[in-house]
Amino acid sequence: MPEFDIVHLAIVLGVILISMTLHEAMHAFVAYWLGDDTARREGRLTLNPIKHIDPFLTIILPLGLALLGGPIFGGAKPVPFRPDMVKGGDWGAALVAVGGPLTNLFIAFIVFGIWATLGMPVQGIGADILITAVSVNLGFFVFNMLPIPPLDGSRVLYAVAPEVVRKGMAFIEQYGIILVFALVLVAGPLLGAYMSSAIEFFINIFSSIFRT
Repeated sequence: MPEFDIVHLAIVLGVILISMTLHEAMHAFVAYWLGDDTARREGRLTLNPIKHIDPFLTIILPLGLALLGGPIFGGAKPVPFRPDMVKGGDWGAALVAVGGPLTNLFIAFIVFGIWATLGMPVQGIGADILITAVSVNLGFFVFNMLPIPPLDGSRVLYAVAPEVVRKGMAFIEQYGIILVFALVLVAGPLLGAYMSSAIEFFINIFSSIFRT
């Protein structure tokens, strides 16, 4: 493997670990803020990435996508929380869920702003870190906001869905990682096209804000 690819993969891995740690820690923080200390008691209210890593979602999937040159997305071990202990009921649970993806969106926005302020360099390790941080965090935001259990977006749908839909979602959520793996395997090209279009959409918004 060329040296550039090794360096790039190291950058991708570093960005993933930082981004997903902040993502999961924000889930735990919002849950704790809303009255549920489950994540804190189980050691998930932490910035230690080891506590949050899922081998497939955090390492294998995003690095595989990076090797293939596709949009990078993934996830981590779900942060445990009890919806019945969260203030605000279903909407409180939805807020816990979106706290993670919104953190990724915020990181992407801030890093894009830095990149734009520096004149949007496209070469060198520094530029690679900034570009990767934007694309990875947007990928995590878009992917995790899909309204499919067990992804974070499903909690928003759960807050407004009728009871029969909720029961179906609760049943599907039991299979968690299997469903995500099947989605990537079966609908890979379609999912990749959607991810690329959604990431480009947000980059265009960022560009208009920073007038690049």
